[in-house]
Amino acid sequence: MARALLLCLGFFLFHWIPFCYSDPGRSCPKVNTSLLNFEPEFVMLQHQLRGVFEVIDNCSFRVSQFDMLPGSDVHWWGAVADDFDNLTSGFVISDMQLNRTYKNESFVVNLMSNVTWDKIRVVAVWDKPTASDFGHVLRDLGNGSESPAPSPSPGVGLGNSSVWVSMQPTMFENCKSLTENYRVRWTLNVEEGVIDIGLEAVAGSLNYMAFGWANASSGNNPMIGSDVTVTGIKDDGMPFADDFHITQYSECTTDKDGKVEGVCPDSMFEGSNINDSVNNTRLVYGHRKDGALFIRYQRPLKAGDKKYDLPVNHTDNMTVIWAMGLIKPPDSISHYYLPQNHGGKYGHLMLNVSQHVNDCLGPLDAEDKEDQDRVIADRNTPLIVSSGPALHYPDPPNPSRVIYINKKEAPVLRVERGVPVKFSIQAGHDVALYITSDPLGGNATLRNTSETIYAGGAEAEGVQASPTDLVWAPDRNTPDEVYYQSVFMPKMGWKVQVVDGGLSDMYNNSVLLDDQQVTLFWTLSKNLISFAARGEKKSGYLAIGFGSGMVNSFAYVGWIDDDGRGQVGTYWIDGKDASRIHRTHENLTYGRCKSENGIITLEFTRPLNPSCNGDEGPECKNTIDPKTVLKVVWAMGARWTESHLSERNMHSVTSSRPIRVHLMRGSAEAEEDLRPVLAVHGFMMFLAWGILLPGGILAARYLKHVKGDGWFQLHVYLQYSGLAIVLIGFLFAVAELQGLHFESLHVKFGMIAIALACIQPLNAYVRPKKPANGEEVSSQRLLWEYIHMIIGRSAIVVGIAALITGMKHLGDRYGDENVHGLNWALIAWCLIGALTVVYLEYRERMRRRDRLFGGSNWVLGNSDEDEDTDLLSPSRQIVRKESASSGRMEVQLEPLSR
Repeated sequence: MARALLLCLGFFLFHWIPFCYSDPGRSCPKVNTSLLNFEPEFVMLQHQLRGVFEVIDNCSFRVSQFDMLPGSDVHWWGAVADDFDNLTSGFVISDMQLNRTYKNESFVVNLMSNVTWDKIRVVAVWDKPTASDFGHVLRDLGNGSESPAPSPSPGVGLGNSSVWVSMQPTMFENCKSLTENYRVRWTLNVEEGVIDIGLEAVAGSLNYMAFGWANASSGNNPMIGSDVTVTGIKDDGMPFADDFHITQYSECTTDKDGKVEGVCPDSMFEGSNINDSVNNTRLVYGHRKDGALFIRYQRPLKAGDKKYDLPVNHTDNMTVIWAMGLIKPPDSISHYYLPQNHGGKYGHLMLNVSQHVNDCLGPLDAEDKEDQDRVIADRNTPLIVSSGPALHYPDPPNPSRVIYINKKEAPVLRVERGVPVKFSIQAGHDVALYITSDPLGGNATLRNTSETIYAGGAEAEGVQASPTDLVWAPDRNTPDEVYYQSVFMPKMGWKVQVVDGGLSDMYNNSVLLDDQQVTLFWTLSKNLISFAARGEKKSGYLAIGFGSGMVNSFAYVGWIDDDGRGQVGTYWIDGKDASRIHRTHENLTYGRCKSENGIITLEFTRPLNPSCNGDEGPECKNTIDPKTVLKVVWAMGARWTESHLSERNMHSVTSSRPIRVHLMRGSAEAEEDLRPVLAVHGFMMFLAWGILLPGGILAARYLKHVKGDGWFQLHVYLQYSGLAIVLIGFLFAVAELQGLHFESLHVKFGMIAIALACIQPLNAYVRPKKPANGEEVSSQRLLWEYIHMIIGRSAIVVGIAALITGMKHLGDRYGDENVHGLNWALIAWCLIGALTVVYLEYRERMRRRDRLFGGSNWVLGNSDEDEDTDLLSPSRQIVRKESASSGRMEVQLEPLSR
């Protein structure tokens, strides 16, 4: 008996002492009355922490209704302020550790002997290895009043009307489990005539949660005529709660007559000009943390809108309905977040909101707790590292500015062993990137801890105008999880997942498409091409199209059907509405689609030339020439179906412009408006090849009859001016395009024309001496004139060809609508130039004819004119012979004139 009594006493002491923390040698005077009688809620930041805080005395505090998922080394933590620097430099305030799961528990916590309330403004639950704040309450020292905390509202800040402040209300008086992973919480306030409702579920970021009251007259169809609230998280991370009315078991649609049917917001039934007076739901707070979605809203018990809302009788058993499923973001057709088919996750039950219910035991525990975006590094595709404001940083507390990768705030970065990762660092000179084993970064040696640095350092910093490239090649010895951080400031980055193999190993080429939201992979073979596309944001389906836009393009769509199987479909799109999307039957092989944490990846292989007998369908025209540029666009949306497409399947986000993909070169460039530098390049080349250089040739050809050497000076000035402008325009183009690529016919013609133009000054420098009057023209001089003339005229011909191919290249790059008028202007200019040459050639021939047969013109003689005569003119020898004979006649006649 005594042994059993001792065992019982030992068991009692072992389990009770850790939660009492009594210190008989310590006196605990009564606490300042300003700290009593307040029970603020903990701010939930991580690990689904919630609970109520209460100060007991100067030595202890009580925590009740406490929920929390476990951490690694979690303690009660104190700090003098709630900013980043003070929280991270805080201190442990109790010997109690919190390293397990807590499920609606209550206990008393004693402070350490050297800790008093005057040193503490913030009481937090703190994970020491990761410097993570799971949740906290804040004591306001600026006002000693004992007034209750203000009513919570969306986005409320830290007020100063109470001693302890909570800005994220997650606690309720009641909780009912609808399913294993879906709960409804509520607090009834009869005096004010409102009810606060909280919906909580383990759900994806593209999911909605709906809850409401059924119409008593609906009978066996409780959803018809019901009044529900649809809640969720928007694309920008902000919560929403909208008042809906249900008229049919269908998604919300609007027919041609403007009639609205289905599961639609109340305001849609009243038309686009109605205000929010029919929406009696007020959003209070919402978040998505640790893979769980939570939305709190408030609605009145009495229905202000008799047409679409139902009153809630708080004393009666009433039928409530609930559902959960995918949600469709707003688009050009609808400006609301609209729920899609619930996929079997729905139900109804009888509920009396005045009766106390609490069957929710513990926090919701999601399998995938990563809520932030994910970026997957690919071979030869640089990751753009920048910095920006901390909006949804995954591991608070954090500095005000954090690292962004590819425009995503502190995403999880996934890399592959053996695949080099290239970072383009442009986050500022005060953000130096490095890959480290330390989860905090910020140079761990300054915190007297050790770390392994895998890449980067203090020199890995840059700005957008002058970025710094950093290449890191994770190998087989790299741990499965490391961190990208800044050397100068801790907790600016986040996790790096190191995995084996992936798409970048399976495909030879990859590029980021427009807006860095989709990555395209491909591998070319003799007659086939294999494609893969991966979205960089969560969606219900992913589509890529080959064409200048979604209209008149061939699209490949990947989605997950209702049975969880991946599907890949091919379509021809010839319009902007769903009826213009036509299913095709291309010969695709190895088609597959998967969704990982909402990220869609599709793959397929297709022939370069479709095997069609005649014109069997639009897919027969869908050929791919690897030597030409392939224009690629993309789109994402909430839901796709294999048949019966409608407006609800239209995309919610799409590329803003096509990307020109060079399949053989393995690169891509954006199709965009004409760049100013390239416009200057085109104008300079037209000025040179269309005006100055041809003008110099015309001066040499048709102005030699003018007395003096004016034609020669004009020829030289125009040629040298044109050549200088050609070289400057060439340098502009090379600098703007960051290199010289010879795949384009325009570039080939242009380089030949520039080479010919550069030969002319060298040719002029070595020209033989001009013959004196009466001397025979040397063969070297005659050969030089032939070469000079042929090269000059060839340069003009090739230069004009470069202008024409440049216009074609411009049309291929920027679209026909931008260059159509320029093409006609160039054609008109060429025609004017050709007619001008014909006219001048006619005048020149008439002038030479008059000089040969006009009598006195050549008898009188003119040595200057003779010197300026074209050596290659067919009349040159005739003029020379006739001049010689006339000279003898003048000698014979001279005595007669005396």
